[in-house]
Amino acid sequence: MGSDSKSSSTTGKAIVIMGVSGAGKSTIGEMLARVLSCDFLDADDFHPQANKEKMHQGIPLTDEDRNPWLERLRDVLRERITNGTTVILGCSALRKGYREILRFADPNYESGSYTSLVKFILLDVQAEVLVARLKERAAQGKHFMPASLLQSQLDLLAIDDSEGILKVDGTLSPQAIVNYILNTLQQLYN
Repeated sequence: MGSDSKSSSTTGKAIVIMGVSGAGKSTIGEMLARVLSCDFLDADDFHPQANKEKMHQGIPLTDEDRNPWLERLRDVLRERITNGTTVILGCSALRKGYREILRFADPNYESGSYTSLVKFILLDVQAEVLVARLKERAAQGKHFMPASLLQSQLDLLAIDDSEGILKVDGTLSPQAIVNYILNTLQQLYN
């Protein structure tokens, strides 16, 4: 009998819709979860109140603020993966180190291999479009993070091609984005 690197109980997967604030993570994540009949989790819901208050005041989060939040997200994803379910997470995941924490939700993940049951899809959007979206959202009272923090997120965003992150034009219609992701999912998990 051959040896498989993934145990039979590890059949779930996590798809992280990532990008800066205003990229469309929640919209796309919710739509994708409906199509795939799985849960959507918004990483913002897992921030402690202190983090939300800092962002609301226009204070960028530090790694000390983010790491416990990312570890909590990792643990939630791991539970879903080991239970054999698929889950969609909307999360900024701006730096490689942050994504690495989330990849460890796969109990069989080997550090730096980027071969994980946790896959990342970047919603790539130009700064001008993001600013307009954030201002509209703020006017509607829909988010705790002000547009003034956008530049700090753009400064943190770092993508390494070796990670195999799927990049999608976040200015396409939401349905076009979801269709593109659906057509590409098979490749991500092979």
